[in-house]
Amino acid sequence: MMSQKPETTIHDIAKALNISASTVSRALKDNPLISEATRNKIKKAALEMGYRPNILAANFRTRRTNTIGVIVPLINRHFFSSVISGIEDIAYQQGFAVTISQSNDNFEKESKIAQALFTNRVDGLILSIGMQTQNFDHLKLFSDRNIPLVFFDRVVDEIEAHKITVDDFEGGYIATKHLIDQERKRIAMIGGPLNLKIYENRQKGYIKALQDAGLKADKSIVLHNSLTRKDGENAVRKLLMIDPLPDAIFCANDTTALSAIIHLRKKKIRVPEDIAIVGFSNEPFSEVVTPSITTIKQPGFEMGQKAAQLLIDQINQKKGPFIFQNIKMPTELIVRDSSVIRN
Repeated sequence: MMSQKPETTIHDIAKALNISASTVSRALKDNPLISEATRNKIKKAALEMGYRPNILAANFRTRRTNTIGVIVPLINRHFFSSVISGIEDIAYQQGFAVTISQSNDNFEKESKIAQALFTNRVDGLILSIGMQTQNFDHLKLFSDRNIPLVFFDRVVDEIEAHKITVDDFEGGYIATKHLIDQERKRIAMIGGPLNLKIYENRQKGYIKALQDAGLKADKSIVLHNSLTRKDGENAVRKLLMIDPLPDAIFCANDTTALSAIIHLRKKKIRVPEDIAIVGFSNEPFSEVVTPSITTIKQPGFEMGQKAAQLLIDQINQKKGPFIFQNIKMPTELIVRDSSVIRN
């Protein structure tokens, strides 16, 4: 059985170099009182001897872990991975580590992750809630103890915190108006669960665009689900059973738009000639599939940067009262082949 080597301490380094422990300590903290040559010599010895600073002891003194927790519904969605990149960009520059978890849109998993991050004393939490989340006790753990929270994309109205969203109403409006401009008259919508404000607002934008064009919003061709690939296929199957058929579909994400196109192709229905399609989020695949998918672009990286900066500012401010911001960022229509008949 192998015996475990004891942790290397600053006293071990001091003994090896025949200098005082206080000099080693100062050098490892880059104290300018220690010459650069000595600092480099001590750091080299520390690395070779496998020294690890006692972060726990330092954290106990400062009550900081310099760690930010991040919870996203799905890491493999381009929008969420872009937000994470933006968060890490700012956090790294300002000396914070980032712990990233995904809830898989599962309430129980999201709750357990939040409790684990709370127990591990993250300095703050950035998150987008899952589709199933309708109880927020696991997040009140943070707000009740003044641990900074920032919500993005899918936010919680019941908790006071910084909130960053895109203008989902505008996104729904410009997506639908684009289809109307292509002379589509019977536009269906496949939306997400209405307990999440983002999907409610996308639907409101859709309805307003129809009203402004003098078109009737037909409830029979507005469907809601969890926007997975399978959900998209099932929704399109239902829409194809309705008479008269829609001549366009606004999908609340690109995954649904893709599954709609695949199913329509199987049924020998042409996109966009017979049914035009618009998605939402500008996933990388939306540009490379055939036909390429018209979609709404969200500024994910910039949202992540903003979320991290707001959180770190709040961590550094330490004591309230805090003035919380509701930031709404613009969307952009990206026109591709799924919605426009090219001459």
